Amino acid sequence: MADVAKRAGVTKQTVSNVVRGRSVVGPETRARVEAAIEALGYTPNLVARGLATGTTMTVGFIVPTVANPFYSEVVEEVETLLEERGYHLLLATTRGDQARARRHLATLSDRSVDALLVAGDTNLDLAEMPSPLGKASLPLVLCAWEIDPPATLPVVTIDYEKAGYLAGRHLRDLGHRNAVVIADLPAHRIRVDGLRRAFAEDGIELPAETVFTAPSATPQSGYEAAVRTLRDLHPLGRTTAVFTSTDAIALGVMEVVRHYGLRVPEDVSVIGIDDIPQAAHAHPSLSTVALPKRRMAQEATGLLIRAITEGQPVAPVLTLLVPEVLRRASTAQSSA
Repeated sequence: MADVAKRAGVTKQTVSNVVRGRSVVGPETRARVEAAIEALGYTPNLVARGLATGTTMTVGFIVPTVANPFYSEVVEEVETLLEERGYHLLLATTRGDQARARRHLATLSDRSVDALLVAGDTNLDLAEMPSPLGKASLPLVLCAWEIDPPATLPVVTIDYEKAGYLAGRHLRDLGHRNAVVIADLPAHRIRVDGLRRAFAEDGIELPAETVFTAPSATPQSGYEAAVRTLRDLHPLGRTTAVFTSTDAIALGVMEVVRHYGLRVPEDVSVIGIDDIPQAAHAHPSLSTVALPKRRMAQEATGLLIRAITEGQPVAPVLTLLVPEVLRRASTAQSSA
């Protein structure tokens, strides 16, 4: 760092500010420093930096899985934002295993990271979180928290009940009265509650016998659930629309509808929630309720960066982001 500073004609602190992405350095000075770094082949020693500053320049992120496109998009956005500020991402997945989730929580909270972001809520027991995190005074933010967001921790999440409501209102406005629900339950019960609220506004009750469970939020799970539901329990002839709690489930449902010789949306409309990349390229393209994943990642990451740089805990505030309907080709006016 001293060699870079001498070559660029600046102080070592200025070099440090450039390396860490701080905005206090002017563009001309930053350009000189970056040119000196490139000429000398300088690479910061992260271990030495951590010993000198008491920080690791690393943020931990616990997610349920990266196989789900929803979480992979969130992870990519968080990683990009951290890199822009000179931080590194340490990723851990729970994979539906509570013991694995507890191990990750204990390991990451032991000051091996400067802050911790936790997504999803099915594998981590909130009662266990304050103890290890409190001892380390580790900045913590929860995101994508769907069921009962805690009032004692900062949460940046999406209004999932509103997402279900918007999907239901979309189907209702198209004249659909005989809808079937295929959802990853109980994880997505809030989305189904929103759907029920939308239909109830028109005096339409969503009977319990029209709500079916997909064991996971995948196309294969959606396919298997749709075969049982639409073939045996609630035949397609009586169904004008299918609401699914995720786009991935919807993709499996559309395949089953086609398998039985029916058309989407002429015979059956299908709508999901998420707006994963595959939704726009499905045949037909999938109508969905888009969840603001990247904005959620931006706001949650911003809270953590400020907490690290200011040395202050994050206030326990709930931030709810609003989804929006994207009407594509898989939904149409009901002919019933």
